Amino acid sequence: MSIAKADYIEGLAKGLSVLEAFDTERQRLNATQAAQRTGITRAAARRHLLTLHDLGYLESDGSHYWLSARVLRFAGSYMATSRLPRTLQPTLNRLAFQTQAAFSAVLLDGGEGVIVARSAGVAEPVRQLAYGLHLGARLPAHATSTGRVLLANLPKDEWVAWLAGRELAKITPHTQVGLAKFKALIGKVRNQDYCLARDEHELGIHALAVPLRNMQGRTLAALNVVGTPDALTDTAVQRKWLPLLLEAARELRPLL
Repeated sequence: MSIAKADYIEGLAKGLSVLEAFDTERQRLNATQAAQRTGITRAAARRHLLTLHDLGYLESDGSHYWLSARVLRFAGSYMATSRLPRTLQPTLNRLAFQTQAAFSAVLLDGGEGVIVARSAGVAEPVRQLAYGLHLGARLPAHATSTGRVLLANLPKDEWVAWLAGRELAKITPHTQVGLAKFKALIGKVRNQDYCLARDEHELGIHALAVPLRNMQGRTLAALNVVGTPDALTDTAVQRKWLPLLLEAARELRPLL
């Protein structure tokens, strides 16, 4: 939704862009680096960094800045007030208890999927292999089972806009980055209504995902199970894991 120019607070937008400039690739930034990552001037970046430091959202050694624990207030408030994670958590925990596997629920945010709920009691082999499975983790949508399910369920105009001019990063040797083949892959996911991704986000990790829809048919999130190649064989996927996920999605539908 667009707003009137008079209602748009540009300073707030720039300040948030500075916060978002910190990620796993750049955990510490100086003013020059922050300016490069946000597209604002170095002087503006410096003022934003100083202000965010004064407010307690950044820590600093005098030249570089990094996120402080205070930014977790936003995530904590979301988890405490959002209905979706609280609705999904009991089902994720039950599935994990039944199977000793790891389950997650993911939302789409731009080019990334964001984990908003995750099962407790994750099996040890998966915990050791799969990285980025914590709450709030941001995973590349094009290389993950959940991201592809969510992309496949976008309205046509939003899917076209998402893909326009986008470069798909090759994360592993198996990541599909060719646009023509990627569009065909998403079409396949749309038709079969699930996605199995093997070694595309992390070598040795396979994941299966299905959409989570409400009673009006709107896709709100994606549910997946993550495991090793031995656990998610083609036979096991069809006989065990896919029926399990589809049944969970059916049970959750009236609650979403």
